[in-house]
Amino acid sequence: MNLIEFKLPEIGEGVIEGEIVKWIVAPGRSFAINDAIVEVMTDKTTVEIPAPFAGVMQAHLAGEGDVCAVGSVIATLREAGDESAPAPAPKQRVDAPQAAASVGAPRRSDPNILATPAARALAREHDIDLASVPVDERGRITKRDIVDAHARAVAAPAAQPVHSPAPARAPSPAPAARTPAPPTEAAVATSAPIPRRELAARADETIPFRGMRRRIAEGLVRSYSTAVHYTYVEQIDVTRLVALREQAKAAAKQQGVSLSYLPFIVKAVCHALKRYPIINAELDEPNGQIVLHKRYHIGVAAATDQGLMVPVIHDADTLSLLDLAREIKQLGEGAKAGKLAREQLSGSTFSITSLGNIGGVLATPILNYPEVGILGVHAIRKVPVVTPDDQIGIGHIMNLSVSLDHRVVDGFEGASFLQEVRRYLEDPTLLLLAGI
Repeated sequence: MNLIEFKLPEIGEGVIEGEIVKWIVAPGRSFAINDAIVEVMTDKTTVEIPAPFAGVMQAHLAGEGDVCAVGSVIATLREAGDESAPAPAPKQRVDAPQAAASVGAPRRSDPNILATPAARALAREHDIDLASVPVDERGRITKRDIVDAHARAVAAPAAQPVHSPAPARAPSPAPAARTPAPPTEAAVATSAPIPRRELAARADETIPFRGMRRRIAEGLVRSYSTAVHYTYVEQIDVTRLVALREQAKAAAKQQGVSLSYLPFIVKAVCHALKRYPIINAELDEPNGQIVLHKRYHIGVAAATDQGLMVPVIHDADTLSLLDLAREIKQLGEGAKAGKLAREQLSGSTFSITSLGNIGGVLATPILNYPEVGILGVHAIRKVPVVTPDDQIGIGHIMNLSVSLDHRVVDGFEGASFLQEVRRYLEDPTLLLLAGI
């Protein structure tokens, strides 16, 4: 039997290692040429590595969660038709809730079913047929749908509680000469047991701490333990911005663009960064210098099924409002589908994080290291405001919070930067005078 070493291939320029997120093909299982056999994560991008030929998986030499160097051997394969020795039988998992089921059963992952990469990975892990999982309102299957399906599968065969017959009661002793007074209603209400609905046994769920979740955690720990965070907050009256956006929405829609507030905020940030370049910087400690970036690559945080990702709008200051809106939409959709290229997730010089309509009142974002600044955008709400003629009117108010690295940015500079952003958002005609 001729065994072939399967090495972790080059996945992208500059990538030197990858984390094994999920083995798709188990030992002893066959695969066709170009079938995905393993999922690997590098720099927040998960890719499926295809088989170079048709054959059989002989053995995994790297486990899920292991970080392997490019070019290192991670498995051994056997070409189809090489039957000189039997393949080892796949090991049975006994620690999973469904240990009685055959782990060697083929993974059912119909490529014609619309499902997120995280959903497909979790479905393979629990041997869940995607065709049996209901889709959401957009016609796709998410990780949450797989979790629900797995919970139903675990709860379904759980045995119903068996009620044992009550033991026979011994004869009551003869009543005493004096009969005690019956208990009051208050005493009965206090001592009576509270009825509880009997539930089927439910086991706790465990989620592997690897892949995207572990990469996010490592980045946050590095940022929080390295940079000296501080946060400055300001309240913004965006009444005029709300009116301008409403006027521009119709024209943008004619060009197929859904215009949100984020492009205006990106533009305001770019103008403010040009006035306060220390915010568009990073600290190069090994060389003892602060690098002031002369290009404005704005990272925009996006929530996905795999975790928080930060796609990058490169040279954001050179794009129009409509081009920014198009770029933000394309990057957001690509992040959710897990189809962004490495360069679309790297190189940011400043970041913005926003939860849109559920942006809350205030947050203290953690820096996207090695950047020295990140802007938190919060919900716009209608509130009573004092007008310039000292009257009470209805205005639109939004909070902005900027987290900064105090090693590089002093408090005065950080506050001045946010006040400059405020100036452009409270009077958006300044964006027009600045050439948008």
